[in-house]
Amino acid sequence: MELERVSAPYTGKESAAPGSSRPGRQREYNSHILVPVSPARGQLQKIPGARPIAVRLKEKDTNMNRPARITALAVTLAGMVLSMSGCNQLAARDQLNKGVEAYKSAHYEEAIGHFQRATQLDPKLPMAKTYLATALSQNVVPGLTTPENLKNADQAIALFKDVLAQDPNDVNSMKQIAGIYFSVKKLDDAKDWQKKVLAVDPKDPEAAYTIGVIDWTQSHENLLKALQPAGFNDDGEGNVKVPKKIMDAVKEQNAPFIEEGLKYMNQAVANRANYDDAMTYLNLLYRAKANVDFGNAAAVKADLAAAQDWTAKAMGARKANEEKKNAGPGGITMDANGNMK
Repeated sequence: MELERVSAPYTGKESAAPGSSRPGRQREYNSHILVPVSPARGQLQKIPGARPIAVRLKEKDTNMNRPARITALAVTLAGMVLSMSGCNQLAARDQLNKGVEAYKSAHYEEAIGHFQRATQLDPKLPMAKTYLATALSQNVVPGLTTPENLKNADQAIALFKDVLAQDPNDVNSMKQIAGIYFSVKKLDDAKDWQKKVLAVDPKDPEAAYTIGVIDWTQSHENLLKALQPAGFNDDGEGNVKVPKKIMDAVKEQNAPFIEEGLKYMNQAVANRANYDDAMTYLNLLYRAKANVDFGNAAAVKADLAAAQDWTAKAMGARKANEEKKNAGPGGITMDANGNMK
């Protein structure tokens, strides 16, 4: 009995190769089915036009080895990709190091270029985006609100936010964002980001201090806007000579700022001994509170006494800090000639 090959058309979808971006294509195949048939009388056993069995076996062996060859090729390509990835990582670290050196030398544009190439070569390189954002922030001019300056600020902020997307508790990025917002006079945004810092680290004295500074700044701006059109300026003593109508408006506008500012500034001092800058602002905040207490002579007097008290504390803390700084390691001090005392 012979095996006769019967052709049956079959149309199927050819799948794309693994890792290929090309979609699968429609291709028509002929599926050959081998069925047993009885030879006709006088029919030759050899089918005319049929290829020798050795050739067919060789083709079968070739087809069986094809998956192995494809697997070997895939492994080779994967090795090449890994090798290229390793090279990119090394190149990225080199760019990062060059950027750090340029930044230390205050060559910020050069540093930005190196940090940008580092992030392109290895997007997952630790600190690359942080360094790039920090370098970009150096292009932000404090107090300037031009479109170009705001664009620089937004670029740096966006990168710090990318860092926070990977590490939501990165206090450094939060502080940097707050600082940039402060630089471009977006004080409410700056205050909000410092509060995010305190949500992560409630004992951070600098974040609390900055919130207090912003509150005083906003209250003082409001005060001057109210006084100057009427021909007055802040006397720092409660402005008792200013008409009540003007000061009542100041009180309504500034009371929330003063209350919040005192809260956070006291928190800063509580978490950092001898925080002389915070003590100086406590003096200013109590003088601003005297404006809010306008019309209450006893309250104004108490506010001004507290302000003077904090002024004295600030001076004492500053003196102690300077002495500690000059003492050097182990309390050893040097005279002008370099001799130990």
